[in-house]
Amino acid sequence: MQSDNQLNAANGAAQSEGEWRLRADGLINNLPNNSAVVLFSGGQDSTTCLFWAKKQFKKVYALSFLYGQKHAHEVDLARGIAERAGVEFQVMDATFISSLGRNSLTDTTLVMDQEKPIDSFPNTFVPGRNLFFLSIAAVYARERGVRHLVTGVSQTDFSGYPDCRDSFIKSLNVTLNLAMDEQFVLHTPLMWIDKAQTWALADELGVLDIVRNETLTCYNGIPADGCGHCPACKLRRQGLEEFLGK
Repeated sequence: MQSDNQLNAANGAAQSEGEWRLRADGLINNLPNNSAVVLFSGGQDSTTCLFWAKKQFKKVYALSFLYGQKHAHEVDLARGIAERAGVEFQVMDATFISSLGRNSLTDTTLVMDQEKPIDSFPNTFVPGRNLFFLSIAAVYARERGVRHLVTGVSQTDFSGYPDCRDSFIKSLNVTLNLAMDEQFVLHTPLMWIDKAQTWALADELGVLDIVRNETLTCYNGIPADGCGHCPACKLRRQGLEEFLGK
């Protein structure tokens, strides 16, 4: 039987997402702790990750966050999808995040960037969001004896957010383990695939229709295809069209 240390070593040594997934798939199913917490917003990426986790783990918890986002309707949709998936669902109040820094997802006075600035990331970046979410999720997992955390971050198709990068995830994984003297494993099934491949993964998992019609990715709070012009909608649509071969 493989130990948690062996799983961590395999994750750290993998040089590509394909290699990592092959190793992780084989090791996860041999672990006695076969449960996971999924950071679940109700959007395209996290919904795909939720159903990925259901195939990988025997028990899955879905954890959503209210952080003062203007598109908070995503949490209502997340609750419905989690119920449909048959997983335990909980919402955490993290509204303190909106008072820490300015960004166009929580501040109604800021006009949202429609394109990524040349020398920076767009003002849709919420400073500290993934840091706080994963830290809260780790405590939540620890209290339930869960060691696996799943998040839908990706640095393949993204807006340059620093907390979506693989280096950040690996660093935080080590920090969380040191902070709580645990052996958490952070899983990022979408890290090395683009949006078209994410659509393909949803199709492979048998949930393409759910992801396409019931999720909320739009920063303006419009489900499914969304508003069509915010950065999240543009990225989602571009990937879908590529996946469909249009």
